[in-house]
Amino acid sequence: MSARYPFTAIVGMADLRLALLLNAVSPAVGGVLVRGEKGTAKSTAVRALADLLPEVPVVAGCRFSCDPAAPDPECPDGPHETAAPQARAARMVELPVGASEDRLVGALDIERALAEGVKAFEPGLLADAHRGILYVDEVNLLHDHLIDVLLDAAAMGASYVEREGVSVRHASRFLLVGTMNPEEGELRPQLLDRFGLTVEVAASREPEERVEVVRRRLAHDDDPAGFAARWADDEQELRERVAAARALLPAVELDDAALRQIAAACAAFEVDGMRADIVMARTAVALAAWAGRTRVESADVRQAALLALPHRRRRNPFDAPGLDEDKLDRTLEENSDPDGGPGPDGPEEPGGPDGPEDGGPDGGGPGGGGGGAAPPREEPRDGAGGEPSVPEQAQPDPAEQSTEQPGPQPSPRSSAQAPDSEQGTPDPDAPAAPQGTAASGEPFAARTLTVPGLGEGAAGRRSRARTSHGRTTGSRRPQGTLGKLHLAATVQAAAPHQRARGRRGSGLVLRRDDLREAVREGREGNLVLFVVDASGSMAARQRMGAVKGAVLSLLLDAYQRRDKVGLVTFRRGAAEVALPPTSSVDAAAARLESLPTGGRTPLAAGLLRAREVLRIERLRDPARRPLLVTVTDGRATGGPEPLVRARQAARLLAADGTASVVVDCEAGHVRLGLARELAAELGGEAVTLEELRADAVTDLVRHTTDARSARQAGKHTGRAA
Repeated sequence: MSARYPFTAIVGMADLRLALLLNAVSPAVGGVLVRGEKGTAKSTAVRALADLLPEVPVVAGCRFSCDPAAPDPECPDGPHETAAPQARAARMVELPVGASEDRLVGALDIERALAEGVKAFEPGLLADAHRGILYVDEVNLLHDHLIDVLLDAAAMGASYVEREGVSVRHASRFLLVGTMNPEEGELRPQLLDRFGLTVEVAASREPEERVEVVRRRLAHDDDPAGFAARWADDEQELRERVAAARALLPAVELDDAALRQIAAACAAFEVDGMRADIVMARTAVALAAWAGRTRVESADVRQAALLALPHRRRRNPFDAPGLDEDKLDRTLEENSDPDGGPGPDGPEEPGGPDGPEDGGPDGGGPGGGGGGAAPPREEPRDGAGGEPSVPEQAQPDPAEQSTEQPGPQPSPRSSAQAPDSEQGTPDPDAPAAPQGTAASGEPFAARTLTVPGLGEGAAGRRSRARTSHGRTTGSRRPQGTLGKLHLAATVQAAAPHQRARGRRGSGLVLRRDDLREAVREGREGNLVLFVVDASGSMAARQRMGAVKGAVLSLLLDAYQRRDKVGLVTFRRGAAEVALPPTSSVDAAAARLESLPTGGRTPLAAGLLRAREVLRIERLRDPARRPLLVTVTDGRATGGPEPLVRARQAARLLAADGTASVVVDCEAGHVRLGLARELAAELGGEAVTLEELRADAVTDLVRHTTDARSARQAGKHTGRAA
């Protein structure tokens, strides 16, 4: 008896259960991405699905699960013309986040391939998952090079392993299911689009449902076999319904009226490409088959849109997935066929009389989906079981003003001297300036900021690093398991010893000591820690809106380059970690949007807090190099000698070897240059908000090129004259 938590015992989460069951009925739908907070039974539901899938006929003894009715002619274990068939349960293969590429695609014995000329291949997870389920927990944390391999296999239905001219190919068609917590970062758009359907889950806020979740979870943990036995009849009933829907699937009719609604919905929500239309069509057909019908109806199209479109309509990483259901209803109504188009009746919900019971294991609680309207709540079974930013003006800084009630502008003379506000002790009886928030300015394409030198951190797209992928820069002896073979260096190492080894014939006599692996240089992801001045000197809406827009642009750049990000802010005499280092750029953007401003400028406190954050992160992940981005006008107030203390803190960061960039936010006709002095103390670069734009760099290069061309043209004209 299986010890897995039964699928029919899951409480609630109708959308998640429906999406998984539709893929069980029609694997061509393309898989499911499950998004939700931790502890919501995402993994439990996915693992339980495997027990509902029909058995798979395979060629006996084939490690690649070839179909006896149509064996793969290029199977490494083939040919299979006379092989005996056998049936086995469908597999659910889990891909760990930290898996190596060899574990995913398989490993080729390079030593035997070179010395004996044989393809000694050990299959990987892609071979194990063929004709089954490939499950990736925390799929958003998967390394880029593994994502690339998954994309290739999902697109071609085959896996290729190539090592220096020796190649192996085998079929790899699988149902891709991934789970993720959006707080830990988003997926690359290329992989996001590969998931046919997406579902949002969250823990129930109903006490009765949460009680039932805990009751069932505890019952399962106390006696897994007994708990599964109590749900065996429901599991078998659901298994038979899946088989019946699969058998009915080829007979389901998808007429032109339904196709028009599908196309209209995809066009209305401006999804890219045609994959959304195809997935919606397959999902609508599967919904009809699941309901026992042979004709797709309008409600099938609507439900298919709610499951297939939300993750495809995101226009940038900071857009939350979702769908305007009112707009969807209008679109479907406008494109309905009054003369026999899709009917009003909807698909039968899986939580109905013939579907699975509600339930929610994993100790976290059930959740409603974001992919469609929730069905009527069932009684639980027996427990045994913004404001737009204003363009920045060139004017003196409104130092230490409130964002809500700006005070009088200081004169250039008082700003330059700043006897009290910049270096003196503040009046303890002075009232604190009220705080406010400013809306972010429009983000832009930011110039690339990098960490100098050559790192060895996690693969990414920012700074130079030694990685397992990239251009080959040399060779070395293998350190542990052989990675990418450097063929020329291996032959060169073995060549001087051939006579001593008694070489006879054309084969190369190879020893393990001769093997050399390639040293490659690529790009790494960094920890980009933002230190943002949110004090009164930055609080004018005109300036803070532009500053937030600049930081938002850098966050977008960090998302694209697969960095971790953190956010430290300082204002009103103290600094705080607004966001500890995380892979979730969305979370950083949300914290930035709600960032309050006002009060004095404790620059030293902000730098020292950043240094402490970097110290802790260095212990957690010593290979990931940090990039400190300080966004300030360079002013410092509060406490004795605030500027001196700020420069001392900057020198400490420089002594730690922290790569730094200071974004100079000073504005007005009179500029003190304090931010550039701070950059010099940090040993880093200072850039203005204007210089931070990638198009500003492009314009500078274009202007320089045009000027050079004009000078050369003038010289040619002079010669001709």
